[in-house]
Amino acid sequence: FFGFFIFQITVTFNPVSFNKFVLFKVEFISEMIKHLHLVFMLLLVTSCQFFETEKVSSEDIYKEEIRTIDWKDVDRYPSFSNCENTLEKPEQKECFINTISTHLYKSISHEGMIATRDVYDTVKVNFEVSSSGQLSILEIKMDTVLQKEFPDLEMWLLQSIDSLKPVAPAYKRGIPVKTQFILPVIIQTN
Repeated sequence: FFGFFIFQITVTFNPVSFNKFVLFKVEFISEMIKHLHLVFMLLLVTSCQFFETEKVSSEDIYKEEIRTIDWKDVDRYPSFSNCENTLEKPEQKECFINTISTHLYKSISHEGMIATRDVYDTVKVNFEVSSSGQLSILEIKMDTVLQKEFPDLEMWLLQSIDSLKPVAPAYKRGIPVKTQFILPVIIQTN
């Protein structure tokens, strides 16, 4: 009952069919290579635009830099010789203002100011330090009562500022720049 079945597979070699098969395979592979070359070239051409860098002119960079700079703030405040060793900006400004204030008060006190009544008022001195370091008063604001009490006060303030030695100008990004300040000067008599 138990029998062995033996299958015989006969392979016949037909050279014509084999040649057609090989020829088909070679044509298929060569077509694939052509298409692969085409796909590769397409990828290469389109991918170049992703590596292209945007060309920015130096003028555009300059305009952008100028737009981002805070022109109301300086890197280094103007300074007198006694303030040159001050490193921090707040200390630089304080030393500069204190030097001018001290000089103004000394100059005014030597003028022998005599008042007919008690005075307690503030004079606002608006001055500028040029990019070459020259001090100049732009405006002096004072009350008319104070002006009547001390008619020469404005002249004394102008002479006092003119007698100051030149200062080192303020700097912004290593370039000397013009700066303006408003200095309150308190006038008080007893």
